[in-house]
Amino acid sequence: MNASTRIEQTQSSLIGKITEVHGPVVVIACKQLPPLRQALITRLDGETYLFEVHQHLDEHHIRAITLHYTAGLCRGMDVYDTGNPLHVPVSKDILGRLLNAFGEPIDGGEPLSTDEFRNIHGSPISLGEAIPVSNILETGIKVIDLLCPFVRGGKTGLFGGAGVGKTVLVTEFMHAVTTLHKGVSVFAGVGERIREGHELWHEMQKAGVMPQTVMIFGQMDESPGVRFRIGLSALTYAEYLRNTLKKEVLFVMDNVFRFVQAGSEVSSLLGRMPATVGYQPTLATEVAELEDRIMSTRDGAITSVQAVYVPADDMTDPAVTTILGHIDTTVILSREQAGKGIYPAVDPLRSSSKLMNRQTLGDRHYAIAEGVREHLAHYHELEDIISMLGVEELSEKDRLIVMRARKLQHYLTQPFWVTQAHTGINGVSVSLNETLNDCEAFLMGHYDDLDEQQCYMRGALKGTGHENV
Repeated sequence: MNASTRIEQTQSSLIGKITEVHGPVVVIACKQLPPLRQALITRLDGETYLFEVHQHLDEHHIRAITLHYTAGLCRGMDVYDTGNPLHVPVSKDILGRLLNAFGEPIDGGEPLSTDEFRNIHGSPISLGEAIPVSNILETGIKVIDLLCPFVRGGKTGLFGGAGVGKTVLVTEFMHAVTTLHKGVSVFAGVGERIREGHELWHEMQKAGVMPQTVMIFGQMDESPGVRFRIGLSALTYAEYLRNTLKKEVLFVMDNVFRFVQAGSEVSSLLGRMPATVGYQPTLATEVAELEDRIMSTRDGAITSVQAVYVPADDMTDPAVTTILGHIDTTVILSREQAGKGIYPAVDPLRSSSKLMNRQTLGDRHYAIAEGVREHLAHYHELEDIISMLGVEELSEKDRLIVMRARKLQHYLTQPFWVTQAHTGINGVSVSLNETLNDCEAFLMGHYDDLDEQQCYMRGALKGTGHENV
């Protein structure tokens, strides 16, 4: 049963008529004001159009955002109250499916056969049910596990400008959770280009992770109301998998910045006064409403990975700083790293995690991670001197640090499973213990005779015949 059929069946009463249509915004004259966020419908040529109530103008008029195209809507059309906010169908057979914001299939398959529906505006779980986050979720990606480890049940943000590899990295995380942890993934495509969504869908199928994944898309050409609510629809499915099916869930959102943009569009359409740098005055509330539902219980965990576009590579942008306040692990993707051919293009000095302490990581992991950071930081400080005077002008101690830092920088690159069809290099997954062993050997000088290129785009070094211990 699709959303339109279900709404037709649950439609209860005539509530009013359309009096104004301004793009995606309609003004409706009502006999009785419906609650905010209520789903309303109207019919045109056999099609059902959905609205969501966003504003009460006076005692008899409301302003609503359309969740479909508005072509053909006109004044005087009857509007009906569904009696509920927007609901999506949930079922055990959602895995492997491609759905829209209403839970309708967009993969050409059959509609979900279920009588169970969930309100997308669910409440966060109570504090008594939530469990604290304190464990590392290994990803098999060397630079992430070593320097900015993921928090099981926490939130990770991938921050970067256009074209630095955010989408490729989140796809690799989905592969890691499926293969290493036997979990499931929920992908929320917020404002995705149709071409990008189509390519990602097929790449997920080729990588073999689609059977354990559900993908929910609110595409770039859809109403701002859909792009604004697609994250909540996807999160509703993640909560269902966590609570009902007791799964380890990876909730991937690409891109959170487009969620903020959609909220800004809706805010402008409703006539609200813009706030800082033109963003909506409700920015902090809207982001918190989404982020606060990403929590773990004793039954299952939702670990979130969120790609965040950084406008003009400016980390002080109000949208970016608001999202940063909810993030446990911050992964900064650097255009400079990508320019050097360092992939994943993670900036090891600016990326961080709340788990980077001795109590959580243990003495060995913490000491090795700090040693790697110190070498890379010292190399970064000397780069200008090297470019002007050459490495020969450095002291013997500094030359040794620079040599080891360059090898570590190359070692922290890695071929991905999801890109092997394009690069021709087989993907690798490296355990945290192997990464620690290799990095410890680099710091102790066991690989000083190794060439930099022998460290580039490969997995673990120990046990491959390249060690010189």
